[in-house]
Amino acid sequence: MDTIFALASAPGKAGIAVIRISGSAAISVVEKITQSELNGPTPKLRVIYDVDGNFIDQALILIFRAPNSFTGENVAELHLHGSSAVVSSIIDLLNNIKGLRLAEAGEFTRRSLDNGKIDLAQVEGLADLIEAETSAQHKQAARVFSGALGRKTKEWRQILIKAAALLVATIDFSDEEVPDEVTSEVETLINKVLTELDKEIVGVQTAERIRAGFEVAIVGAPNLGKSTLLNFLVGRDAAITSDISGTTRDIIEVKLDLRGLPVTILDTAGIRESVDAIEEVGINRALERANLCDLRIVLSEDGKYPPGLVQKETDIVCSAKDDDGKRGGVSGKTGAGVDDLKHKIWTYFINQTQDVGIATRERHRVSMMDAKHFLSNAIVLLKDGPEYYDVTAEEIRAATYALDSLIGRIGIENVLDEVFSSFCLGK
Repeated sequence: MDTIFALASAPGKAGIAVIRISGSAAISVVEKITQSELNGPTPKLRVIYDVDGNFIDQALILIFRAPNSFTGENVAELHLHGSSAVVSSIIDLLNNIKGLRLAEAGEFTRRSLDNGKIDLAQVEGLADLIEAETSAQHKQAARVFSGALGRKTKEWRQILIKAAALLVATIDFSDEEVPDEVTSEVETLINKVLTELDKEIVGVQTAERIRAGFEVAIVGAPNLGKSTLLNFLVGRDAAITSDISGTTRDIIEVKLDLRGLPVTILDTAGIRESVDAIEEVGINRALERANLCDLRIVLSEDGKYPPGLVQKETDIVCSAKDDDGKRGGVSGKTGAGVDDLKHKIWTYFINQTQDVGIATRERHRVSMMDAKHFLSNAIVLLKDGPEYYDVTAEEIRAATYALDSLIGRIGIENVLDEVFSSFCLGK
């Protein structure tokens, strides 16, 4: 397998830049460009020379010998001074060494997966960890990357293997009377896994929202201060404001870190009956998006909803343009009631996150649904008696295969391209 290299730190000027090298030739390559031997794991300060023996930079060298590295291969890291010129010179130097090539996107992590250092769920967790922008996203990604889903899958697998083994054991002694407790024990084991699967399946949707961000739409009739409120919420002039009705024609989206929760605030066109064709398009888009979002802030002067907007139980209805705060409403102009509004939004979403588990992606949900289907079949067959134990055991085995796909034991190739598409070259 080729020895690969890539910039592992962010591009551009920095105090430190890190170039990572992985493969069988990683250590010998570094010894070549530093003109020194690198024995032992201790970090070493070395000068890096070009092909003509000229000084390029002084770098801290870290060596990780296989299999005790992220990739499971020999790995060397060059901690350089982070100027663009230094990094470019080192990249050019490495690129001209025979047997060395620039890594593809996510190739270091792919090698870690191939070498059994991490499972597929951990790969996904690492991708989310890199992309995390809020504490909630970080916490969720770190939990998956730590191997929590892999450990839980292993636990489910062991329970189901035990259940199938009990059935197979009775099949081998079919001429004898099957103890009643066997059926009962197998049923208990299956139901334990089913209960936990149900909990995780429910939590996937919330986990997806944490990854992508919750959506909050500000809706209402024209000229009620929706854009002004958006600007105050996000702390900048993200939307154009004016006293002219219908200023906002299209949906404006702004991301917000709300006490650790990722939230996207949507400013929508004022909803009213209109004869303006362009404004009508904006209104229809506003209504469509408002119906799909996770939460709506409805601005109103009289508590009434604008035409076409169907009331939802979860809506936060606020009195608009309450500049002095005397009506218990909200004002984007003065900030009156905004802190209370933020707290309501945060409370709603933090309550939603209580059911989140360790499964975080649609792929996970599908695998668990497949496993649930097979286990539900097993429960039905189990009640039909010992003569169906062999078929029941097969349904349990099918469930274990479905769970194996969670962590990449089987069916891995068809999802790898999608998983690694978001990775950078140095990861």
